[in-house]
Amino acid sequence: MTKWLASVKSLDEARQLTGAWPDIIDMKDPANGALGALPVAEIKAIVDYVGKRTLTSATIGDINCDAEEIIKRLQKTESTGVDYLKVGLFNQPQLASCLHELSQSLTTVSTPVIAVLFADEINDAPLLTTIKQAGFAGVMLDTASKNGLGLLDHWTLSALHRFVETARNAEMLCGLAGALRIEDIDKLAPLGADYLGFRSALCDRHQRTSKLDPDRAAAIQHRLYQFRNLSFGDGAGNESHHQRSDQHDANKSRRHSDLIGMQSSQ
Repeated sequence: MTKWLASVKSLDEARQLTGAWPDIIDMKDPANGALGALPVAEIKAIVDYVGKRTLTSATIGDINCDAEEIIKRLQKTESTGVDYLKVGLFNQPQLASCLHELSQSLTTVSTPVIAVLFADEINDAPLLTTIKQAGFAGVMLDTASKNGLGLLDHWTLSALHRFVETARNAEMLCGLAGALRIEDIDKLAPLGADYLGFRSALCDRHQRTSKLDPDRAAAIQHRLYQFRNLSFGDGAGNESHHQRSDQHDANKSRRHSDLIGMQSSQ
């Protein structure tokens, strides 16, 4: 059953989600990069406020593939009591050596660590085995450039399905994110990822740095509940998945061209 993650940038935003708790409240600073980190004190305040009502995750910031710095930031953020830690693995020449070093030091972090890969930097899921061996508990696919293009503009549904299946076969948690919209739920939920992640879809004008709108969060939660009822009721969700997949893959190039040049901070 696919669940959902909502990214917040402050304690005030977390409070606004009390009427529609996501399965994970994720903490990041959207004004400071793809995975910008919030101050540790703010993360701690949100974790304390949420308590046991739902799970929490936090990013450690957009940083180079430096194993020593990654471990340092993980340990610092872990002190807040957050349930999951997220590390961006950007496509850099030193990525392979960094993963090797992390395989020897990630055991010093007791909180599960999620690797974030970027759909606009890679074409498929060749790194998942290495990421698993390095000690990561899960993997999320996001977008690095917030330029108006989303996850479905970079990868076909077929490629995303392979990504999810590879992660599940490796017994890793798996999430999909990257400027997702509420209408993407019907396309992505059938793929079987553990989580779909949302930020821009929660905000005014779909601008990821704008104010969070709790009504948008409630709408996403409601749509996921609707999808679950369809899927586990009469099977209609699975029956139409292949039709949606074929149409998406056929129209991907056209939609990509339409979106190029759009001004957005998603």
